Amino acid sequence: MASTTQAAPVSTKMVWTGRIVSGLVVLFLIFDGVTKVIKQRQVLETSAKLGYPVDSIVLIGAVLLVCVAAYVIPRTSILGAILLTGYLGGAVATHVRVHDPLFDTVFPIIFGVLVWGGLFLRDARLRALIPLRS
Repeated sequence: MASTTQAAPVSTKMVWTGRIVSGLVVLFLIFDGVTKVIKQRQVLETSAKLGYPVDSIVLIGAVLLVCVAAYVIPRTSILGAILLTGYLGGAVATHVRVHDPLFDTVFPIIFGVLVWGGLFLRDARLRALIPLRS
């Protein structure tokens, strides 16, 4: 079955803006995942405060890095964004559960918006799937 949707012409500025936004998000998430995998002291303390056992932190970091890898690969970028949305949703739920301040709760939501916003700007497939109209 052939698709009849076509992506609208896109400006180079829009694509580069999407790449920059996505790149910044990826750098932050890689940093977050690596600090979990190497069991940085502050990460272990924060995770314990949030109610996560120390022995689960490496796995959580590895899952994050796998989700980021899927997001970075163009063929799987939409799947990666979906996986990152689930991961970040878990972060929001955790902060709500422990009654953290509003900013700590909203921060993962902001990153979710940036994940999808960067992908929308740089990926014609997603723009064809979700056409925004002016």
